[in-house]
Amino acid sequence: MSETTFRTIAIVLYFIGMLAIGWFAYRKTKNNLDDYMLAGRGLRPSVAALSAGASDMSGWLLMGLPGAIYVSGLIEAWIAIGLTVGAWVNWKIVAPRLRAFTEKAGDSITIPSFFEQRLKDRTRLLRIVCGIIILVFFTFYVSSGMVAAGKFFESSFGLNYLGGMLLVAAITMIYTLFGGFLGATLTDVAQGLLMFAALVAVPIVAVINAGGPTTVVNNVTEIDPGLLSLFGSDEFWTFATIASIVSALAWGLGYFGQPHIIVRFMALRTPADATVARRIGVGWMAISALGAVATAIVGISYFSQHADMEPADAETVFLDLAQILFHPFIAGLVLAAVLAAIMSTISSQLVVTSSALIEDLFKIVALRTGSTRTLQDKTYVLLGRLGVLVVAVIAVVLAISPSNSILDLVAFAWAGFGASFGPIVLLTLFWKRLSNWGALFGLLSGAVVAFVWGQVSTPMTDAVYEIIPGFIVNLIVAVVVSRFTYKHDEASDIEFDESVELSRVR
Repeated sequence: MSETTFRTIAIVLYFIGMLAIGWFAYRKTKNNLDDYMLAGRGLRPSVAALSAGASDMSGWLLMGLPGAIYVSGLIEAWIAIGLTVGAWVNWKIVAPRLRAFTEKAGDSITIPSFFEQRLKDRTRLLRIVCGIIILVFFTFYVSSGMVAAGKFFESSFGLNYLGGMLLVAAITMIYTLFGGFLGATLTDVAQGLLMFAALVAVPIVAVINAGGPTTVVNNVTEIDPGLLSLFGSDEFWTFATIASIVSALAWGLGYFGQPHIIVRFMALRTPADATVARRIGVGWMAISALGAVATAIVGISYFSQHADMEPADAETVFLDLAQILFHPFIAGLVLAAVLAAIMSTISSQLVVTSSALIEDLFKIVALRTGSTRTLQDKTYVLLGRLGVLVVAVIAVVLAISPSNSILDLVAFAWAGFGASFGPIVLLTLFWKRLSNWGALFGLLSGAVVAFVWGQVSTPMTDAVYEIIPGFIVNLIVAVVVSRFTYKHDEASDIEFDESVELSRVR
């Protein structure tokens, strides 16, 4: 059999496995929206941790990050450092409180509904605005996954970009549409384990084939010593260098506001499960990130010795090394890990976006018209599945002619969520005096600043990642507006104190 046949067999087996898990989840999911959107709050720590990691680390981990380091060196690794630290803090301080608070706040199943319940927002504006922001930024985020899928098949199988993208979109949509949150979560676990194995195996085998660690370091040093420096090639720290490092570290701020990640906290069995989940999740993430960084460095060395094999696109360096160094079937499994990274994120984002459409937008309209009285839970589940379909189709349309790199698309969406939702999540969990108007104006300010900053090109906006000004403006506006609009509510204070007590990990 040809190499392409072996790789195709491996990919087909992977696809069959994902569809089988989706079918299993479909059989386990009840016809109610809570089960479809949050798996009945029954996730084990290991499942929640691997699911959060896999849904977080999309195609950028195996394609975007290695590509950036392959081109610019270790200075791009600050993103991985910032993310690892941010993930640890998120699991440590946000996870147990969010699990407890969402249960106390009307058993909320989405972040927008939690904000509304926690802040007693009777205007419904906060929930509606949150739902719209989720739709806007997640459409771009899902689109980045589609772009990664198209590039994957173009590089690995010689298929055209559009065909590969549509294939991945269709299979991901099927198991997510039927399996819901549980389907996305269980496939995430399988995909997370596959990604982990690939990110450990590829750099180890690549180092051996490149002549060992010493040879790799010497080769890269000869090309440019700055490639192995976390501070780049500059002899002195310039504003651009400092801004680049701070901006990369600031990716960690984004964790507090990523709905597709923190929804895993809400689905834990108990707040105490967050401790075990943190250890598993951060450990998985640290080793996976090291594997991605090592792959890029080894790639610089390897392709300097084999210039005829150098990848045409830096973002495919992981794919190219896997195909060169492994037996075609094993290479196919490694390539499946890249698909796993892409599909795990897409599926999680589709579920959250669908929940925003149905739980946070459609239900609000239905309540105002009185039509909810005639709708049953199974109807809402059906509408949720239709929401998955609609968002997937829009994302595919946006990804047909990609104008940006995978990392650029992810960075834009990550900043949007981090700057809008992040500060409000923290304030709702740790500050009693946050008002619904403070949250609304803060969230809008953060989203607008991040969006505009990311679209305008000036020396300052190009140097500083948009999540930083967006996050800061959000915090300031939310606190200042709350100072003028907060109204004391004894019931809210009692609920806050009970949630804090429930969240204490004993």
